[in-house]
Amino acid sequence: MADVQPPPLRNLDDFLLSSARFALPDVRDLDRWNNRIINNLLYYQSNYLLSALCFLLMVGYFEPFQLFVGATVVTLLFLGFVWAAENQAPIRLILIHASVRLRSLKNKLENRLESIGLKRTPMGLLLEALGQEQEAGS
Repeated sequence: MADVQPPPLRNLDDFLLSSARFALPDVRDLDRWNNRIINNLLYYQSNYLLSALCFLLMVGYFEPFQLFVGATVVTLLFLGFVWAAENQAPIRLILIHASVRLRSLKNKLENRLESIGLKRTPMGLLLEALGQEQEAGS
């Protein structure tokens, strides 16, 4: 686990704004849709984590009286991620973004480095544990 590298945070322009390209996935081609999800989970994993943390912080800021509830939610989210990893259950918002976000050349290069083993990231290890490693980078 010492060789795991945290992936870089992708800029907001690449993740959501003007240079980001979105399109609904072709639901008739499940292999291609699955490939898009896996590659986006690998490429944007830091952004997804930061987005989840920001959402939790905003909820805690606007509802300070319910800070304990927020801590409970964080704990439940962590347990939910563990459960989802063990049961291969989808996490809707992340999968929606990973489904509709089209890949860029930089995204494809980063995923290729991950798939051939030159880089190891937390999302890469999770996908490998779920049996999706052969799909990544395709």
